[in-house]
Amino acid sequence: MNKASATSDWILFIAFAAAVLTMPIWLAPFGANYPDLMQKFAIFGVFAIGFNILFGLTGYLSFGHAAFLGVGSYTAVWSFKLLTMNVLPAVLFAIFVAGLFAFLIGFISLRRSGIYFSILTLAFAQMSYNLAYSVLTPITNGETGLQLSLSDARVLDTLAGVTTDRSLPSTSLFGMKMSGLPGFYFCAVVLIIGFFIALRITRSPFGTMLRGIKSNQTRMSYTGLNTRPYLLWAFVISGMYAGLAGSLLAVTDPLAGAERMQWTASGEVVLMTILGGAGTLLGPVLGAALIKYFENIFSAFNEGTLNQIFDGLPDGLQGFVVELVSLFVGDGWHLTLGLLFMITVIFLPGGIMEGMRRIGGLFTRSKPQSTGSSSTAVVEPS
Repeated sequence: MNKASATSDWILFIAFAAAVLTMPIWLAPFGANYPDLMQKFAIFGVFAIGFNILFGLTGYLSFGHAAFLGVGSYTAVWSFKLLTMNVLPAVLFAIFVAGLFAFLIGFISLRRSGIYFSILTLAFAQMSYNLAYSVLTPITNGETGLQLSLSDARVLDTLAGVTTDRSLPSTSLFGMKMSGLPGFYFCAVVLIIGFFIALRITRSPFGTMLRGIKSNQTRMSYTGLNTRPYLLWAFVISGMYAGLAGSLLAVTDPLAGAERMQWTASGEVVLMTILGGAGTLLGPVLGAALIKYFENIFSAFNEGTLNQIFDGLPDGLQGFVVELVSLFVGDGWHLTLGLLFMITVIFLPGGIMEGMRRIGGLFTRSKPQSTGSSSTAVVEPS
């Protein structure tokens, strides 16, 4: 990596960190600066960054990453129940267990490529969902979900003399409760660290190998290179990111359910990555934020809210506009998201990041090509 590239990477990282940490300020005009939603922005940003390491760099499309999200959540909640309400052990255990689970699934699934790989990951995710929902109920508590209780052991807290009253304890970081803005800033710092690691992976020789696999895996195999270890490590790292996101869901809301392992959750992270721009660093985070904004803001627009917004229109026109707009908000927010995704795939295959590059290109004037003297050959003296 040359000096100019390293400098641009540091500028990108610093700008990203500043944007994440100041979210409560610049999200206020959009009505999205409340802690619960900002936590979702950060958590699913981590999820999408990890998924992009596999899909964006190698081209291998997994439909089973929700399994690692669920495993991370279950592991974190068990850490809260058995050890301590401190979030650090829960996060570390979740990353480790999710990585181990990803290694087992990836070792089998990566024997195939293309659509067969995608189907295998989807099958493993559905198997995991059904196991969590009905078979492994002593571990997952089935459809009710795994929750905290007053009778939990919490061995480390007991040894440290930490006692709780009759109410359930809260997750904490060395005494700081992980709710509200402190919970958001914890997730934000984790997102920034995850982005930095993804940046280093992308710029490393390992990342170059992954992009080479995406470009032409067959040609790389003909040179004698065994691409499977690189793919397996990419799959494991991606799974660890998903487990980290699952643990953060448990940190902000200490429960785990099988619904986090459904195929729809896997499909959601695919939409996030493609919508933002697969293979880019910022794209998956933008895609995750946009989808969660639609899910939480647009879905809250009911007819009463729309009538207040269009109150200045004549009665007949107001009713027509409210009826029309209500098709795309409230319960119909999926229609808006579907249209947005369709437009992106058709006109911006590179996602939001491609659109931003095109807009930037409109303001960038190309330098005129010089002629005459520039084409004069240089004759070396004899």
